[in-house]
Amino acid sequence: MTHVLRRLVLMLLVLWAIASILFLMFRLMPGDPTTAYIDPTFTAEQRQVVLHQFGLDLPLWRQYAIYIGNLLHGELGLSFRYRAPVAGLILNVLPNTLLLTLTALVIAYIFGALGGALLAMKRGTWVEAVTIPLVLATRAAPEFWLGMLLLAVFAFAFGWFPSGGAVTAGAAFPSALARVTSADFAHHLVLPAATLAIYLQGLPLLLMRANMLEVMQEEFITMARMKGFGEWSIMLRHAARNALLPLVTAFALGFGASVGGNVVVETVFSWPGIGRMLVDAVASSDYPLAQGAFLLIAAVLVVMNAVADMLYGVLDPRVAHAAG
Repeated sequence: MTHVLRRLVLMLLVLWAIASILFLMFRLMPGDPTTAYIDPTFTAEQRQVVLHQFGLDLPLWRQYAIYIGNLLHGELGLSFRYRAPVAGLILNVLPNTLLLTLTALVIAYIFGALGGALLAMKRGTWVEAVTIPLVLATRAAPEFWLGMLLLAVFAFAFGWFPSGGAVTAGAAFPSALARVTSADFAHHLVLPAATLAIYLQGLPLLLMRANMLEVMQEEFITMARMKGFGEWSIMLRHAARNALLPLVTAFALGFGASVGGNVVVETVFSWPGIGRMLVDAVASSDYPLAQGAFLLIAAVLVVMNAVADMLYGVLDPRVAHAAG
């Protein structure tokens, strides 16, 4: 319990520091957020009314105090661009980002675990010689290049999948749940999820291979062979189960990083998620919306780091004992 409370306090301190840095960063960066809303024909008095409406005429310390106070009450402010609460705007696109991230991660880690185990069994063969360079190439390739390649082949050349968006333009659904569970949504999800999965699969695959090679040198594997167990049984029931531990924590960390790292994929496929919203907010100097999106991404990353830490302690009692 002490360890959990300590982690909770550290999480809150980290989030406060991030929130403070975001507040200062967006106000020190070049660009005037009022240029998108103030007509060139406005008088000085009319411009002052707009500044007062958004609280931009207040001293910086006063703006910061209001900002922190709003955060403590769960309010992220009012978007300069949309004239709507930031929390509501973020919640509208959050399911799109979460579904894209989870779909890609599940595919990448299932393929990575199976592929890594196979490569460990085929060490020194032509299978390893061909697969390792291919995996490293997909990991090193820029996400936008992978996305554009899939678009060129499967969207523009063959026309099998749509080139952008989350649903067909003009499509109506009775509820948000019906929208994200529809065949139309799944059809639009294929290419962006495939792009992200191809990019992400390198880490779990190589991690699983390295873990398998290490586990296969352990004494209990030698004992299993001496008992006459089959090679496939040894690999799957003994070696793979022990090698999966680091992948569980890597998945938690990967989820936190991917929620904020989908900016490129969401932009290439015009996917209405947090990443694309963040890019638009920064481009239009929409301070509250950009701060809210960044803060949510940071919160997810901090929480998933804590989850990974606790998961490792649960799955490996030696780590929990050392931490205690």
